[in-house]
Amino acid sequence: MLPLELGIPALNIAIFAAFVVVTMTVIIRVTAGSNKRSASAFYTGGAQFSGTQNGFAIAGDYLSAASFLGIVGAIAFSGYDGLLYSIGFLVAWLVALLLVAEPLRNTGKYTMADVLSFRMRNRPVRLAAAISTLTISFFYLLAQMAGAGGLVSLLLGVSGEFAQNLVIIIVGLLMVGYVLIGGMKGTTWVQMIKAVLLIAGAGVMTVWVLALFGFNLSNVMQQAMDANNTPKMIEPGAKYKDPLGFLSLSIALVLGTAGLPHVLMRFYTVPTAKEARKSVTWAIGLIGAFYLFTLVLGYGAAALVTTKVINTLPGKANAAAPALAYFLPGQGIPGSIFLAIIAGVAFATILAVVAGLTITASASFSHDIYNSVLKGGRADPAQEVRIARITVLVIGALAIVGGIFAKSMNIAFLVALAFAVAASANLPSILFSLYWKRFNTRGSLWSIYGGLITAIVLIAFSPAVSGVPSAMFPTMNFAWFPYDNPAIVSVPVGFLLGILGTLTSAPEFPEKQAEMEVRSMTGAGAEGAVAH
Repeated sequence: MLPLELGIPALNIAIFAAFVVVTMTVIIRVTAGSNKRSASAFYTGGAQFSGTQNGFAIAGDYLSAASFLGIVGAIAFSGYDGLLYSIGFLVAWLVALLLVAEPLRNTGKYTMADVLSFRMRNRPVRLAAAISTLTISFFYLLAQMAGAGGLVSLLLGVSGEFAQNLVIIIVGLLMVGYVLIGGMKGTTWVQMIKAVLLIAGAGVMTVWVLALFGFNLSNVMQQAMDANNTPKMIEPGAKYKDPLGFLSLSIALVLGTAGLPHVLMRFYTVPTAKEARKSVTWAIGLIGAFYLFTLVLGYGAAALVTTKVINTLPGKANAAAPALAYFLPGQGIPGSIFLAIIAGVAFATILAVVAGLTITASASFSHDIYNSVLKGGRADPAQEVRIARITVLVIGALAIVGGIFAKSMNIAFLVALAFAVAASANLPSILFSLYWKRFNTRGSLWSIYGGLITAIVLIAFSPAVSGVPSAMFPTMNFAWFPYDNPAIVSVPVGFLLGILGTLTSAPEFPEKQAEMEVRSMTGAGAEGAVAH
């Protein structure tokens, strides 16, 4: 039986502290001498990263706490149905690579709103895109902060409400520090370091688990079923018994990535469209390898630790991967050391992702709302960056409060909600803007606001928020929408409203549409200033 307190808390704290010191030192060194008051430097790191570097950074940005803690836990408890998260998150990159990455890089400058407003009326579309970006970033931040609270509470052996809340506050403050000191350049380096550590750590654990079972995955799965008396772990339906509920989750996972603002913003940190394509190719390889590891780790945790034991730990399903790390070397001192290392990697994962989310949200507010909407595009760059830094502080505070409320929920599930909002509010407008000549301002506004409002309303009245023991508010019941994820309704609504809004209003700015088509497909003029 594993103890409530995994490993040696002092050792775990030392590993955490070492990671923070090392990464903060890297940030200070790589940003020394750079013009931190420049909007380009703060938002995109000066667009100086190679495709390979950006591929690692994208992997570091994308492989969140949900990927490591949430998916491993989901597979340990639900088997095949938990693996659907891995498959969905990976397949989603094909949509991003084939339809979005290159034309987005060619058309924009700093944010997704640059693309959506390129051939529309600038202010209303930018405002809508910024609101959508901030909402999605907040949902995603909830997942990371919840993961941080559960992980660190587990490793320090604290289970009280106050102690877990304190952990979330500390993570929030560190997140703010990374972004304020390093901007996008420092954040990118943290993400690259974290990607290497996470994929290497998961790889070592995967080989270790397989070695214990003669490098036979079937043996791992069989032991998982036997140890937990769950013979259907390798069959669909353990968690998603309703086909429509499963379809809704799948739509969110596969279409959500191409609409995630913090992922899309990474395409602006490379100098050319060719490097943008190269970065996505690298990202797919790295992310694909990691998601193959989660299959072994999830079944390995169920086989070696068992779900009964995992359920006794703070964070429950989210504790499956750390518990497996503690178990592999044989528990005791060796287990404590290996756990501390893997936990440090998981902590790095959370910090890197929240830093990326925070800089994206701050850029959206300062560049799209403050500069473009309030100042008509004439704000002083230094003042714009100052507003971005103030926004970082506000977002940090909101993330801390939200993380405290969401700390008991499965983080893979929370991220799936963010994907649903992204697929409903952003993706229809992005695709229509890039590929439909007739698309116009009304279509964009109806698509963004309609998809966003529909997704949020359905989430608010779903079992994710109330009505069941695993909900955010388990003692209340105001759920009338039957599915945890709203994508099966909200994504079609986003696309349909974009079509209806466009067809019920006159075509506009044909010259801007022609310019966008040439730029998005060829890259001509991509280095110039964004229109309006």
